[in-house]
Amino acid sequence: MARTSIVMLGIILVTAFMAVMTILVSFVTAGGDATHKVGRIWAKCILALSNIRVTVKGLSNLKPGRSYIYMPNHISNFDIPVLQAYLPVQFRWLAKAELYKIPIFGYAMKRAGYISIDRSDRESAIESLNKATKIIRDGVSVIIFPEGTRSRANYVQPFKKGGFFLAVDSGVPIIPIIIHGTEHIMAKNQISIKPGNVTLEIAKPINSSDYTRKTKEDLMEKVRDIILKSLIKNDMGGSLC
Repeated sequence: MARTSIVMLGIILVTAFMAVMTILVSFVTAGGDATHKVGRIWAKCILALSNIRVTVKGLSNLKPGRSYIYMPNHISNFDIPVLQAYLPVQFRWLAKAELYKIPIFGYAMKRAGYISIDRSDRESAIESLNKATKIIRDGVSVIIFPEGTRSRANYVQPFKKGGFFLAVDSGVPIIPIIIHGTEHIMAKNQISIKPGNVTLEIAKPINSSDYTRKTKEDLMEKVRDIILKSLIKNDMGGSLC
């Protein structure tokens, strides 16, 4: 517990400092690329403080200069710094509205060009997805957790439809991402932070232009199946729901 307290204090201090840096950088640069790089430094600092080592697989599945919709599984708070630090491309987050209410940090996210999505307000959620569609068509990649929130260990929740509306409307390929190991570092509803090894697996892109709004459920099933099979094969060895 003492170790977790020290690590948490370091994370708070690093987050506050990097959030201020992100805000300052956003006022002197345009487009969000520089602020994203500051975010990458923040994430690597957090992982270093927590003694987390990350291995990346499947980098050859990324085509330079191409925009994608990245869809990772979500089982730990540490999924976010892992993705921010080790997905070696520019992207913007579609993040739940609650994060934007955090003092300084929330404003930094807004200045970085990340998109708030409020699933409790249908009209606001649709507006956010329309904004994300425009950004993607302008050539910027986005990340969205298709489960909507963190799942408990040994479980993958049903997917939300929003990200798949976004995919079929924009025609941009989806890349499933499978994160292995973060549930052992900090599981949902736990406070303790443990050191460990994480694997970030980048799957092959799925052509969303082959689907429509009417067939988006088939696309959802395909993405979820890829994530489930990888987790069963590499982590659990059993059945995931």
